[in-house]
Amino acid sequence: MCPHGGTVSVASSNTQAKAGGDFILRPSDTFTIAGCTLNVSGAPHPCVSVQWVVSGLRSKAAGDATLNTDSVGLCVAGDQAPQGTVLINSTQTQVSGT
Repeated sequence: MCPHGGTVSVASSNTQAKAGGDFILRPSDTFTIAGCTLNVSGAPHPCVSVQWVVSGLRSKAAGDATLNTDSVGLCVAGDQAPQGTVLINSTQTQVSGT
């Protein structure tokens, strides 16, 4: 979630490694935000995407770093202004690979 209540959706290009039945998420995947209610000086300025600044350092999936509970992502507006840290509410718990 974004810090203003928006919901994050992910489109992953990983088709090789799964955790808990879903493909493992990576910083290179596309993270979009819907429903952000942030206003700046009375004008809407919603978070629209997540840019990851810290990813998992010890694991990779499909040639890219993975995301975990220690990862840090910034929610950004359409003009790329950072608007707060993404809130990680759930994670994948099991890993399998092909």
